[in-house]
Amino acid sequence: MSSSRRQFLTHTVIGLASTAVSAAPDAGTSAPPAGAPPTFGAGPTVGPEVSPTTFAEAEKLMQVQLTPAERTQAAGNWRVSLAPLHERRTGPRKLALEPELAPASQWNPSLPGLKSKAPAKDRFVRSRGAKVPLPTKEEDIAFAPLTQLSRWVESRAITSERLTQLYLSRLKRHDPKLQCVITLTEELALQQARQADRDIAAGRYKGPLHGIPWGAKDLVDTAGIRTTYGAEPFRDRVPTTDAAAVARLHRAGAVLVAKLSLGALALNDIWFGGETKNPWLPEEGSSGSSAGPGAATAAGLVGFSLGSETGGSIISPSMRCGITGLRPTFGRVPRTGAMTLCWSLDKLGPMTRGVEDSLLVLAALNGPDAGDVASVPAKLDFDANAPVKGLRVGYVPAWMKENPATDVDRQALETLKGLGMTPVEVQFPDWPYSALNVLLFAEAAAAFEELTLTHGVDALKMQTPDAWPNLFRQARFLSAVDYVQADRLRRKVAQEMARIMGGVDVLLVPSLRDEALTITNHTGHPSLTLRTGFVEVSKARSDWAPAVSYTHLRTHETC
Repeated sequence: MSSSRRQFLTHTVIGLASTAVSAAPDAGTSAPPAGAPPTFGAGPTVGPEVSPTTFAEAEKLMQVQLTPAERTQAAGNWRVSLAPLHERRTGPRKLALEPELAPASQWNPSLPGLKSKAPAKDRFVRSRGAKVPLPTKEEDIAFAPLTQLSRWVESRAITSERLTQLYLSRLKRHDPKLQCVITLTEELALQQARQADRDIAAGRYKGPLHGIPWGAKDLVDTAGIRTTYGAEPFRDRVPTTDAAAVARLHRAGAVLVAKLSLGALALNDIWFGGETKNPWLPEEGSSGSSAGPGAATAAGLVGFSLGSETGGSIISPSMRCGITGLRPTFGRVPRTGAMTLCWSLDKLGPMTRGVEDSLLVLAALNGPDAGDVASVPAKLDFDANAPVKGLRVGYVPAWMKENPATDVDRQALETLKGLGMTPVEVQFPDWPYSALNVLLFAEAAAAFEELTLTHGVDALKMQTPDAWPNLFRQARFLSAVDYVQADRLRRKVAQEMARIMGGVDVLLVPSLRDEALTITNHTGHPSLTLRTGFVEVSKARSDWAPAVSYTHLRTHETC
């Protein structure tokens, strides 16, 4: 969880409580003459009564100031001017909105009028690695990257069933300590593995994911297998169909071994079963919200996993657990059948033990689906053997000198020069990027409106000020005007990001730098987090659990 979200909640005064205000009961209720044009404030009076004092109190939230006369006027016709706008939610013509119903407007990271850097063709060239014999130790097999696992399965050096049994055994053995599994899908996994072995033996090899055991963050639907969102109100929820991403991985021949944990409703690492742990330092949480995929992949419990990100949920656990996390460009991977937190921010992406691994998974997930209106056709051009010499790598000098940057990040920057890449200094304007989080909070509160208003969120384990229950409730008081202004700021930030990226090929940024995390999630840019070294930490970290004094070496990544 980025500190910018905490700062936003602590220091930013947020909008008007539109549901708590109303006006004098008889204001503006006279019927207009026949044939008169429609006017605002000519409808019936509805909603609770308010007074000038109500508006005076609301001004404190909005940081606006009305005169006494203006407050009296606003209170006088509130019940016929703005209160009726809440009829959709409060009745009498109450209308429920289905969870899968997306807003009419949608974010497109491809800005009009700008030359696109999108690939012009589909191409996937795998690395030319030397043939590696199958290790004798099962642990060495378990921790092997997907690139190697796929070669062993393809050549039948190991069967999918044996590999699946290996991972199922490790999941059962290590999950009691890591708390990364919500549902073990053993029966389905063995069925899929045996089918994969039959297909491969018959010459029907489907590609690099065929026969590879994987785990899914438990917010993508799996037919007949519960999908809980890590949250108490949904712990017995069983969907009838597979999410589009799950169906694609099934078609690629992958073997689903587990539904993996996530912080409740996709925030941090605490779910109804406990706190998912970091395999490198089990005294601390694995970070979230893709907590289970991060821990399981790092601990060698799956061949790869599928995570999701709205505001750091792939980046953060990938950094803490020492794996590779790929957050794809917004719209590249369809979210049909996945839990909606924010329609314009949610992304699904692979979490693996290597960079090429993540692209192997992305190739299977790539492309639009009719169920996700934000998904778009997107070509994928990847050559694992392409040279990196000459790539322009942008970096912000000040960011590399400040927290959260470490010596590992600074050494990574120096290493680039030896590889023939060209460091390029870039600067971001000093803008209030945290103001963009209005979009995140408003969309998330809308996605879980019913759960909030019926007090279903009260059942969640975490009720801290920065947990979803409080945030969802606070968001009812956000201003629609401020939401529109944040949306306009989003476009301005995207234009600035396009300017910066016009001079470089990639940005090198400390993983959890607040500005980069907020900017790129809102603009829709992709992000790749990977392990680049080790740093020493003095105490176990968690956003919610009590701090524990502990010294240990852990992995650290730069994205």
